[in-house]
Amino acid sequence: MSSAAIPEVFTDITVDPFVRGLLHHPASANGNALLLTHGAGGNCNAPLLIALAETFAAAGYLVLRCDLPFRQDRPYGPPGPFDAKRDRAGLNNALAALRPMAQGRIFLGGHSYGGRQSSILCAEQHDPLSKKNAGLLLLSYPLHPPRKPQQLRTQHFPDLRTPTLFVQGTRDPFGSVAELEQSLKLIPSKTKVVSIEGAGHDLGFKGKSRSEEVPNVILSHFQAFFSTQVTAGRVSTS
Repeated sequence: MSSAAIPEVFTDITVDPFVRGLLHHPASANGNALLLTHGAGGNCNAPLLIALAETFAAAGYLVLRCDLPFRQDRPYGPPGPFDAKRDRAGLNNALAALRPMAQGRIFLGGHSYGGRQSSILCAEQHDPLSKKNAGLLLLSYPLHPPRKPQQLRTQHFPDLRTPTLFVQGTRDPFGSVAELEQSLKLIPSKTKVVSIEGAGHDLGFKGKSRSEEVPNVILSHFQAFFSTQVTAGRVSTS
C-alpha cells in the first residue's frame, strides 16, 4: 500500500453539483471502477478511503474518491437537513464522470453517510448502475443513531435492487452486525455482511490508528461477492 502511485486531481465543473476528488489509476487495469465517498464528519482524504483506494487500485480498479457537495460547500461540519438530495445528485454526476473511463463495471461505495446516500440513490433510481452489473460497497452503514435503535434508517431498503456488500464493525454504535443482518431481510437484492471484529464505526481508522489488514479483507470479500452472477437470493455471513 505504501508504494501506491500519487492520485490525480479530478474535477468536472460542467455539471451542478460539480465533481471534485482524487483519481487513482491502476498500474494494470481490470476495466472496472469504484467511486468512494466519505462520512458526515470527513472528506475524501479520510484515511480509510485513501487506504481502500490504494488497495483497490493495486488490484486493477480505477478509483475515484470524491467530496460530496455538502463538503464542497464548507470544509467542516456535518451535512444539514436539506443537503441529502443535492449530495445524491453529486453522486450521480460523479458516476456519470466515471462511465467514459470504465470499460467494465462501476461500483459505488461510501462510508457511513456517504454509503447511506449511495444506497438511497440506487433505490430511488431503481439501480442506476444495473447496465454495468455493478453494486454497492457500504462501509459502517449508519443503521440508527447511537443508543436509538428504534430510529432505523431502512425506509428505502425494500426498493434497493442493487447487489450490496456491507462492512460493519462489531463495536459500531450505529448498528450491530445482528441488527444489520435482521434489517437486510427488507432488501430484495443479493446482500452480504462482512463483520470486522473489534472495530467501531471507523473500522480501525481513528486518529493516527491505521488497520493494515482491513482494506485487504474488504477487497477479498468484495472480489468474491461480485464475481458471482447471482441475481436472486441472499448471502449474509461474517
